[in-house]
Amino acid sequence: MSERADSRPTKIMYVAEATAHGGRDGFVTSQDGLIDLRLAMPPALGGDGRGTNPEQLFAAGYSACFHNALVLVGRRAGYDLSGSTVAAKVGIGPNKARGYGLAVALNVSLPLVDQELAASLVDAAHEVCPYSNATRDNIDVSVVLS
Repeated sequence: MSERADSRPTKIMYVAEATAHGGRDGFVTSQDGLIDLRLAMPPALGGDGRGTNPEQLFAAGYSACFHNALVLVGRRAGYDLSGSTVAAKVGIGPNKARGYGLAVALNVSLPLVDQELAASLVDAAHEVCPYSNATRDNIDVSVVLS
């Protein structure tokens, strides 16, 4: 079985639902009403920037998910990761297939552990995180320890 098939869930435990209206210059809502956001193209892509955009939402989701995976592997290994953070940068640009692609840079701060242990925990989190599993071999994801 391929590594890709191994990263698929064996059981769905939760399903999030969201609907976009009007694409990048519209709005997005979640089924439960907790998300109701105006969307706008960022100025760098010719928009007015008066709303969030899919790349910001992806950055928020990936950073939160990766941080949770990091805390989980740290706790399993018996380490206190208090004060840790994960910041995500999501870039978008044209690709060779005449479409667009994404690139992600994760910046991880683990102030209470040494660099060698931090690198080990980050590697383990990268294997556990659902966003990392979904993006692996699909987009460039770099992880930097700060």
